[in-house]
Amino acid sequence: MASVMDDADQEAFMLLQNGHRDMIEAAAFNAYGDRFASSSADGKIKVYNRHKDGTWNLCDTWGAHNAEILQLQWLPPIIHPNLIASIATDGRFKLWVEDPTIAPGKGRRFNSHNNKPVYEDRSSSRTPYLSFAIKHIPETRHTYLVLLNRSGQLALWENEDSENMEAWNPIDSVNVCERPPRGEETSFRVVFDPGLEPCFKAVYQGVPRDSLGIIVASMNRVTIWRTKEISHSVSLGASTTKEMYLAAELRGHRGLVRDVAWAPGSVRGFDIVATACKDGFVRVFQITTPSRVDRESRGRDSPRAPEQNTTPTNRLAESMNRNTPSGIGAGLAGVRSGMAGRQQDSRGKDGTVAHAVKEVSKLDANRMPVWRVEFDEDGQLLGSTGDDGKLIMWRREPSGAWSKSSELAMNRSVFY
Repeated sequence: MASVMDDADQEAFMLLQNGHRDMIEAAAFNAYGDRFASSSADGKIKVYNRHKDGTWNLCDTWGAHNAEILQLQWLPPIIHPNLIASIATDGRFKLWVEDPTIAPGKGRRFNSHNNKPVYEDRSSSRTPYLSFAIKHIPETRHTYLVLLNRSGQLALWENEDSENMEAWNPIDSVNVCERPPRGEETSFRVVFDPGLEPCFKAVYQGVPRDSLGIIVASMNRVTIWRTKEISHSVSLGASTTKEMYLAAELRGHRGLVRDVAWAPGSVRGFDIVATACKDGFVRVFQITTPSRVDRESRGRDSPRAPEQNTTPTNRLAESMNRNTPSGIGAGLAGVRSGMAGRQQDSRGKDGTVAHAVKEVSKLDANRMPVWRVEFDEDGQLLGSTGDDGKLIMWRREPSGAWSKSSELAMNRSVFY
């Protein structure tokens, strides 16, 4: 095995002979960083284990799809210790669970269920899935899956029992863009808000605590989607379901958007997202939920959220004021009704909440097309990679702007 490393530290990098018969399309680490999976255009997935001495050894290989595999993701260990999701150009989404009773290297460790995945879904429009994302809420034990296909259709699914990964129920689907013409170069990417709930200012303005945040890159367009609660009358009472709505659009991209990222952290009071564009720039945006007074004070030149999100409602405030208590109860009710009125200030009659977008930084990635962006766990560091083969780190300054922190490139010195 040949290693590529720097003379100063010959153990800094290691190249593994992956064994794939075609180009590697995706790779993903598990939550602990001691296992990673790789997928290729040959339709196979390989899983590697990290040993105590720091070496990586192949655990198993299996034929997962009949076409090139585009994306992999390990599910959170709270659901299952070793569960892998994959999509490919054959139009199928699959979940693979590990059977530790089968010896490594047999080709059946992750597909022991009659050589089939534990769950499989095929795109209804017969166009392949190009991106997916999975999010788990430990408090409710609900798992959410969002799938984006080449037609621009975004579908949201829900699993209410983490012990049964075969039970997925469709929630909602929307079209995020027009269907690209056949033969045109495409780019689609979808990512969940990594927080367990929206930022506190969004909740204050009326976004439900269990609302999901989704950022979608569709060709040269980037949009933010939220979920709202929809009430339904049934024979035994009322029930609620989630429905997606367009919260904001991130403008200014002059090429295909290859990747998007959502910074963790809901305590800062606003959201930070980043995009990787083919035009050679990394853009960082700040997403806020201003009140109606703040929006009116900004005037016509301020960024505006979609029209359907700007209609306020006072239904909750009116219901709070129907019965007026006295004494201490009146004082507490006054506080609650005042907070409720302010909380509903940005909520429209249809349950949507207005969002505002501000581009805080436009970062030059050496004028080379950018392919991937990712935040660290604190949302203070941003990494990007592009056609130049370099990893560039960007750091958030106290002013909120982002600047280049470091640049990492491998020195191709081959040792035998």
